[in-house]
Amino acid sequence: MTARLIIAERSGRWAAAMRTELVDTGVRLWEAGPRPDLAEVVAEAPASFLVLELTAKNAPWLLDALAHLPRRWPGVRAAIVADRSLADWEWLMREAGAVHFLTSPRKLATLVDLACRHLAAAPAPRQTFFERIWASLPWNA
Repeated sequence: MTARLIIAERSGRWAAAMRTELVDTGVRLWEAGPRPDLAEVVAEAPASFLVLELTAKNAPWLLDALAHLPRRWPGVRAAIVADRSLADWEWLMREAGAVHFLTSPRKLATLVDLACRHLAAAPAPRQTFFERIWASLPWNA
């Protein structure tokens, strides 16, 4: 697998709201915890779409992570979700590399659309010769 939709947050509130929006898309949401090791999270899926929660405590880590994403994993995109009290951080996060910033779990449609388009454009996983043959067999469907 080359791409996943991965969310990193504390409460699970954003993940629950996203799952509701993702019902008809067929996209699976992976939860990574509040402050994941991005190298570990992205290693298996280097074209992932990350949804990262901004808090007052993790802001420096998040800015650093956003700044390094394009160099380490050029296929990864990241969006930021935050409490309404942190809305003033939007343009700083966007400048650091976030493709979207959201403060309400009720307005997830744009975020889900961005994520689904990104995942649809991700390169197909590499398969060995035998995996390609197996996948092409008529009874493998």
